[in-house]
Amino acid sequence: MSAGAAYRAAVARLAAAGVADPARDARLLLAHAMGIAPDRLMLALHDPLPPEAAQRFEAALAARAARQPVSQITGQRQFWGRSFRVTPDVLDPRPETETLIAAALEAPFARVLDLGTGSGAILLTLLAERPGAQGLAVDLSPAALAVAQGNAAALGLDGRARFHLSDWFAAVEGRFDLIVSNPPYIAQDEMGDLSPEVRDWEPHLALTPGGDGLAAYRAIAAGALAHLVPGGRLMVEIGPRQGQAVAALFAGAGLQAPRILPDFDGRDRVVAASCPI
Repeated sequence: MSAGAAYRAAVARLAAAGVADPARDARLLLAHAMGIAPDRLMLALHDPLPPEAAQRFEAALAARAARQPVSQITGQRQFWGRSFRVTPDVLDPRPETETLIAAALEAPFARVLDLGTGSGAILLTLLAERPGAQGLAVDLSPAALAVAQGNAAALGLDGRARFHLSDWFAAVEGRFDLIVSNPPYIAQDEMGDLSPEVRDWEPHLALTPGGDGLAAYRAIAAGALAHLVPGGRLMVEIGPRQGQAVAALFAGAGLQAPRILPDFDGRDRVVAASCPI
């Protein structure tokens, strides 16, 4: 069978399984199975599909038809122009989170704290973009920290990034110019509305704190002033309907000038505030 025939059959199979973009996913998975870059796949579609690649492609398709995310199948996700290893122990870094990166890079920082780091994509991207900065990443999951540490080493950032097991600020000492977080924020009654890729495959610890979805923001607001330098910034990702509630939590905790920032689609995505000078 040619690679092209395998690709066409895969698109139909994934469409029948309810996958949202079967053509894109089939392309990515076939390129992964063949060991080539996705942008080189079109040149290889007329070639016979080697048996080893066919076996890898079949396994990948079966996983994707079961709605496992492509990034977990390939083990990689692009974020802000860099490749990050992902596993079922961490959230899949999403394009919307780049809104937080863009906002954080608008002002200088030397020391950054990432709360609930997951894959490490936020902290490591900020450190890569600011070569003089140092960072601390914390997470409640040892497995997630292992993934983040591996990503730091792969990007050559392990000398500037430290990783601690911590429940938010519990094991954090010192003050920082910038605190960032993409915490769990899905309300418990919204979990059933998530896609199978998220609901069934991503870690629930990183998706929802239960209840109204605001518990993490309450904890972050309560500890932020004790860990920010005067004038230091706090930036968190939010769900699109949480902006006003999170901004109010930050203002009530004594943080200054909370503001809501939209993502590239115009939805509320980040709340930013600062420590009084």
